[in-house]
Amino acid sequence: MVIEQSTKKHNIIDIDTRPNLKDQKAARMLEIYSKGSFSSHRMASRLRASLLIYVIRGKILQNLKRSFDVIVSLFALLLLSPIMLGTAALVKLTSEGPVFFRQERVGKWGKSFYCFKFRSMYIDAEKRKQELIQENEADGPVFKMKNDPRITAIGRILRKTSIDELPQLFNVIKGDMSLVGPRPAIPQEVDEYDYASLGRLNAIPGITGLQQVSGRSDLDFQRWIELDLQYIEEQSLLTDIKILLKTIPAVVFARGAY
Repeated sequence: MVIEQSTKKHNIIDIDTRPNLKDQKAARMLEIYSKGSFSSHRMASRLRASLLIYVIRGKILQNLKRSFDVIVSLFALLLLSPIMLGTAALVKLTSEGPVFFRQERVGKWGKSFYCFKFRSMYIDAEKRKQELIQENEADGPVFKMKNDPRITAIGRILRKTSIDELPQLFNVIKGDMSLVGPRPAIPQEVDEYDYASLGRLNAIPGITGLQQVSGRSDLDFQRWIELDLQYIEEQSLLTDIKILLKTIPAVVFARGAY
């Protein structure tokens, strides 16, 4: 079984490993300046100024994204608190176990953190996963089943509506996650990543992202990675706002959610 999964993975994951636009830009800058004469005070000053502007721009964009995440998350928690309280009560009353599910995930640059969700499965779900490996309907190192028997009755509704992910707003406020970014993977999945797939760890993981508004679970793993890498290359505050707006109809119509 392990051999079959490994073969499947390497046949499917064939991602373009060419440098992204940022890498190409950095390479061009190095080439230009490597041919220059740094004995000139003007040339050295221009280099320092260019590097300083690049660093300051990146820091400003990072701070803008962080401020936007915190403000929107606090507002969302206030607005959605009745739904979250009602959900907590339903989870507690309909099945045995805690209200929240806490799972280790891998964040930016491989840093681990605990991701929070409303519990949508029975408490023995992790133990039963090995029994269902052969029923996996996803390719790559992820596990997905449309009719997963480990999911509770209320859990199916929570997953379909994405309400189970609302507690991740606390992860955003804490700084482990962002509103928009690649979905955080579990360590076992990351262990099976190839070199190109590891590129998705170059951004803070998000509650929603380009993959979530482009089909979610209906996408194959290769396309999933491509969309995450595209987001990392093009990310900006405006891009985040566009993705958040597209998330609303994606959630309402439950596109690719199960």
